[in-house]
Amino acid sequence: MEIGSIDSKGLKDIAMRSLVSAFKRANVEITETEKQTFGQEFGAFVTLKVEGQLRGCIGRLDTESPLWNKIPELARSAAFEDDRFPPLNESELDRTDIEITIMGPPIKISDPNEVEIGRDGLIIERGFNRGLLLPQVAVEHGWTLETFLEQTCLKAGLETDAWHDSKVKIYRFEGIVL
Repeated sequence: MEIGSIDSKGLKDIAMRSLVSAFKRANVEITETEKQTFGQEFGAFVTLKVEGQLRGCIGRLDTESPLWNKIPELARSAAFEDDRFPPLNESELDRTDIEITIMGPPIKISDPNEVEIGRDGLIIERGFNRGLLLPQVAVEHGWTLETFLEQTCLKAGLETDAWHDSKVKIYRFEGIVL
């Protein structure tokens, strides 16, 4: 199955049910139909926004578990484990928007011009430093490719021009925002 053919409403419903069940200290119930529908093994990120403000964003690049299993876990992690924000409060649920980004595999590149703003996200690595920015971040901020590279370096804890360093590895990945 292609990334673009995934049912966004169904995955967002699973994510929201996971949050609701977390406040009840229960596991989210996944139907057999949902397990069949969302059995694909893609990387994914779940972003939570309350009244348009970022409230949590957690993801995994691995393709070792199906989306029906990964999305509830990521939704809860974004709500309660993103250390940039306090844990989501139950009173915020009705004002919470869920954005899910389904990710294709990272592809190592040698020429940053291979990156297409709006289609690709970036990963920049040097040693133990690693930064990842989703494709929509560059679009939301109106960044050029150079700014996108610089900001990904900053996210990795590197200097903004580190992407020129031959020891830096640059990966692009396609992402579809649901």
